[in-house]
This record gives sequence, structure tokens and C-alpha cells, in this order.
Amino acid sequence: MNRKNVLISIVALTMVFSLAACGGGNNKEDNNKKTNNTAGSTNTPTNEAPPAEEEVLTPEEGTKEITVWSSGTEKALVEEAGKAFKEKYGIDVKFQDVGPDKSVERMITDGPAGVGADVFFGVHDRLGSAVKAGIVLPNDFHEEETKANTNPIAVDAFTMDGLLYAYPISVETIGVYYNKDLVPNGEAPKTWDEVIAFAKTYNDTKAQKYAYMWEMGNLYWTWNFFTGYDAYIFGDNGNDVSDIGLNTPGAVEAAKFYQSLKEILPLATADVVADIKTSLFTSGKLAMNVSGPWQANEFKKEVKNVGLMEFPTLPNGKAMKPFSGVKGFLVSANSKAPNASKLFAQLITSEEFQLKNFELFGNLPANVKTAQNEKITSDEFSATFLKIFENSVPMPKASEMVALWNTHEALFGTLWNEQADAQKTLDDWVVKVKDGIATMNK
Repeated sequence: MNRKNVLISIVALTMVFSLAACGGGNNKEDNNKKTNNTAGSTNTPTNEAPPAEEEVLTPEEGTKEITVWSSGTEKALVEEAGKAFKEKYGIDVKFQDVGPDKSVERMITDGPAGVGADVFFGVHDRLGSAVKAGIVLPNDFHEEETKANTNPIAVDAFTMDGLLYAYPISVETIGVYYNKDLVPNGEAPKTWDEVIAFAKTYNDTKAQKYAYMWEMGNLYWTWNFFTGYDAYIFGDNGNDVSDIGLNTPGAVEAAKFYQSLKEILPLATADVVADIKTSLFTSGKLAMNVSGPWQANEFKKEVKNVGLMEFPTLPNGKAMKPFSGVKGFLVSANSKAPNASKLFAQLITSEEFQLKNFELFGNLPANVKTAQNEKITSDEFSATFLKIFENSVPMPKASEMVALWNTHEALFGTLWNEQADAQKTLDDWVVKVKDGIATMNK
């Protein structure tokens, strides 16, 4: 429950008749309340209730320091926020280099042991594990403000069972970088029919020239074909793990189209990894390269005439919906200073610091006002990635996703390399995923 707007109800007002001045004591309010006590100068009764009073969160008395985990590459942001926090509350912020890819697992062991962080940086797809382990507090006090200021997709990504758990700070997804000097007329192809037609004239396997490349053996990079055919992983927006949609008719149709693309990318799944794609793209051999915003600056420097486009429209006329990730700061359930920790998490994810996060590292903001800042809207790549994000699907956050990550490479290898029957292969995948989930939940 959000406690920020608490109304103090007045049960009754009585007339006070007094012939002599008398002193009265004020009731002592909770230390998290901001009160204004005024003395009346008239005996005229009133039925008007005083204005609503706003709850104010204050750090725990005696708190001198909180520990924050974040990526070492983004240390500067924590340090700047730490200075502002110190000036405002007199509390030091101790930085420790623990990235979002490791923070939840570390907190599961370190938090209860009393050696974890008060605030830690995490990715939304690990939320299920964090909630299941009981290591994270809900974003309760700032919930209303966070929801009002944050992209709804980012809010949903960090919400479980109706509770918002994090303070989102950045979003990311993937798109298609393209070399304008290589594609027809320097324009991004709009449909897969156009991509395929171009590939048939451009591809030269001996010269290692390819029209379009992505990591076709990886669920993260390939699932956008499936979402474009209305397939899903877990039902109820990724929360119902008993409803697995990996072998629906749409998923089978997607798998068949995916398999057909081996004609324009005649390589094994193991042969296409990030470094190879990057090398081919920057050397002018690869025309279109699927990647994320983390490579934007690199490609701007290495590819003379680079652009960024949305994914081509599928043969069914629908858009591909790529996976997206949302990063945020979470407050430890084992923190001895939860109020101070919530205040820091709110500060570092404010509009001001989300803009700093973009300026320092190019990270795209979750804050809707920051996303409208001219520094971001005037940057072609940032604006395009945010547009793609609006059509993205956040990675499922259920802890049971481990069962998919343990099986996805073998699955896509079978579909792509062996060109195996799509229906049977997906049916077998569902069985393996169910078995994996059952093993997890024993």
C-alpha cells in the first residue's frame, strides 16, 4: 500500500469557551510526518478539515553510511549521486563493484549474512529470483511518484504480484544497425521480403559478405521472430509458468520462417557470435547487424555511414517485437537503514541523474521526462532505440526462466543447423522446459 497520501481524519470539533488563556500541549507525531500546528484565535466553530498532510521519509537516526553495489564502469554515477546524498542527509555512500548480472545471486547469500549491499543495481529478469529469496523490499513510499514518472513498460518489468520492487533507471533493447553505403539506395529495408531480395544479390560467402546477421542460436536475439507470430513463453504476461506458449501454432509458423533464413545466412549457429558480427560490420562486409545501444558509439566511429533501423516487417505483416531489459536500483530487505536506502535509490533514479546516466554512458532513461530531453531526442540512435523499446517485450522475470536459458542453444541449433521438424522440435522443447521447472521446484 502507498502511504504517501495519508489523511488525518477529524472525528469531532467542539466549541471551547475560555475566560482565561490556557496552554496546551501538541501531540507528538511520527518522526516521518511533517506537521503544522496552529493555534486558533477565535471561538467560532468550523466544520472544515485541515489540509492533507504529507508523509516525509527520513533516514534512520544515527545512520552514517550505506553500501551501494553497481557496475564498475558506472561508478561515476554512484559517486555523483553519493555526493548529493551526503550534502542532503549527511550520510556517506560506499561504492562496491558488483554488476547487475551478479548482484541478485550475491545478495541471496550476502544479504542474510549481513555483508551485502543496502542498495544494489539489478536487471528486471532476475526479479523473480530476488522476490522468491526474500532479499528485496518493495518500492512502497515512492511508488506513486515512480509510476507517474516512469515508462509503463519499465514499471511492469519490475512489478510482481501487484508490487513494484525497484527504482528503474534505464532501458535497453536491440535494433538493426545498417551501412548506408551497402544497402540499396542507402535506405533501410522495411520488410523481410526486401532483406531477402537484397541478400540474394549481395551475399558472397567466399568473401564473407552477408546482408543480415544476428546471433541466430540465442534466445535473446531470436525470440523477436516468435513474438511477431504471437508466440509467448509464459502466459499472463510472463507470470504464469504453468502456461507455456513455446509450441503454439504461431510459434511453429515463426520457427519455419526462421529456418528458411538459413538460405541467406548459410552459417552454423556456433559460427555467429558478437565479435564476428562486429568485425564483419566494421570492415564493410556485413550490411545489417543486429545489436544494442551499447555498441552505438563504437559503430559511429568505425562505420562511416551508419544508421539504425527498426526490425523488418515479417511475412505475416506484423512487427517483430524484440526482448528488452530494464535496469534499476533495489533496496535490500536485510538493510539496517531501509529508509536511507530508499531515499538514495529515489535520488539516483531521479530525472536529473537519469540524464547524467545518459550523458556519462549513453544509457537510455526509464524516466519519461528525461526521454523527452533534447539531448536524447536529437540523437538518432537513442531516439530510435526508445521507439523500438515501445514495441518490445521485457524478458520474463519468473525464476523459472532458468529452464529456458539451459536449453535454448540446443533448441535453436536443432532448428537451424539440422533444419529439424519445427512442430516436433518445439514440442520436445516444452517437455524439457517443464522437466527443468519441476526439478527447480522440488
